[in-house]
Amino acid sequence: MSQVVILINLKTYGEGLGRNAHRIAGAAETVASESGALIGVCPQMVDLHPLAHHFNVPVYAQHVDGFAQGAATGHTSAESIRLAGAVGSLINHSERRLNLAEIDASVRACEKNGLTSVVCTNNVATSAAAAALNPSYVAIEPPELIGSGISVAKADPGIIQGSVDAIRRVSDDVRILTGAGIQSGDCVRIATELGTDGVLLASSVVKADDPEVVLRDLVSQL
Repeated sequence: MSQVVILINLKTYGEGLGRNAHRIAGAAETVASESGALIGVCPQMVDLHPLAHHFNVPVYAQHVDGFAQGAATGHTSAESIRLAGAVGSLINHSERRLNLAEIDASVRACEKNGLTSVVCTNNVATSAAAAALNPSYVAIEPPELIGSGISVAKADPGIIQGSVDAIRRVSDDVRILTGAGIQSGDCVRIATELGTDGVLLASSVVKADDPEVVLRDLVSQL
C-alpha cells in the first residue's frame, strides 16, 4: 500500500494561526516521523513561509489562482506560494468555490510550477469532471458534513466509493482523498479501504486541546 496521506486544513481558525499553527505543524512532524504517514498542513497564507521553513512537513496553500505574475492585485499566484515554500495548494474548497475554467487554470498554474494540486469536489459527477483536468489529487468532501462531526466515511461511504469508481473511469493516475467529519483512525481505515489514498480534515485536529493525540489516533490503524 502506498503512503497514506493526512492533510490538515487550518482554515481561518484562531486555533490554527501563528503560534497555534506552529504547534500543529510540530505535532504533524512528530507523528509523521513515527508512523510513516505523509501528514501535511494547509495554513493561512501568512503562515506558509514560517511553517515551510521551520518544520519538516509538506505545507500547502489553502487556495491558488490561475494568474501569472503581473497585474492581478489581490490574487495569489502559484509562483508566490512556491517561493514561500509551499509544495502545493487546495483548489475549489467548498468555502472557496471556483468555476471549471478557474479550476483548470489553477491546476495548470500548479503544474507549471511543480506544485501538487488538490481539487476539492462535493459529489460523484464533479469528482469525475475534476479528474478529467488531471490534478495531483481529487478530494471528495460533501459540504453538508464539513465541520459536522459526522464522518463521510461512516455516514455516506457510497459517495466515496462512487467517486472513486468515477475517477478511475477517467484516470488511473489521479490520487484520491476524502474529507468531511474525519476524526478517528477508524475513519481513515474506512476511507483507505474504499480505495482512497488518505484524508483531508480540519476541525478535529485544529480545535483539539492536543493535536498530537488526535493525529496519533488518526494513524493508529495504518
